[in-house]
Amino acid sequence: MQILYEDNHIIIVAKQAGEIVQGDKTGDRPLSEMVKAYIKERYAKPGEVFLGVVHRLDRPVSGVVVFARTSKALTRLNEMFRLSKVQKTYWALVYNEPRQQAATLTHWLVRNEKQNKSYAYANERPGAKQAVLDYQVVGHTDRYHLLEVHLHTGRHHQIRCQLAAIGCPIRGDLKYGAPRSNPDGSISLHARSIRFEHPVSHKEIYVEAPVPDEGPWKACSLNL
Repeated sequence: MQILYEDNHIIIVAKQAGEIVQGDKTGDRPLSEMVKAYIKERYAKPGEVFLGVVHRLDRPVSGVVVFARTSKALTRLNEMFRLSKVQKTYWALVYNEPRQQAATLTHWLVRNEKQNKSYAYANERPGAKQAVLDYQVVGHTDRYHLLEVHLHTGRHHQIRCQLAAIGCPIRGDLKYGAPRSNPDGSISLHARSIRFEHPVSHKEIYVEAPVPDEGPWKACSLNL
């Protein structure tokens, strides 16, 4: 587990693809429990360690995850995320180059709970939620294109679904149209950085997570 930033109120870690942020029906040990164990050992904390889950990343996604170490920080961070006062930047490796090098995508997403999948539509329909993101192409290899993505909304599988809707499925993402899986079961979507005002000190926090140590990621990001 890689710690990217920590103080008395927050701790930010780099999630590896395949890790879960919170416990689920698989019973696998979640990242939240690993962070609790780290805090307990490092600071010799007696009893139960408080740790608030502020946001999540899908299991096959890597990158920055923020946790709250105090209830005050948790309450304030939850409100900041709700009001979109947290700037998150994602990197995605896609198979096909978008027709535009930079654009804003707006879709209406309908989530299918049974399939754990979202479907994108051009127009509003019953049960749909509006999804908006900006992307720009920032790198290439001979096989893939690196997109930098900024979210305006936080919908289920939003980046995966919207990029697939314009014919650019993310590398390894079989659920959204990728032709093959990645060897480690990941998808090539990475929460690259996060920027926000500290919930207690009010100083600006900016943290980057290193890209996965894998050939296509390294090749695409060498010149960035």
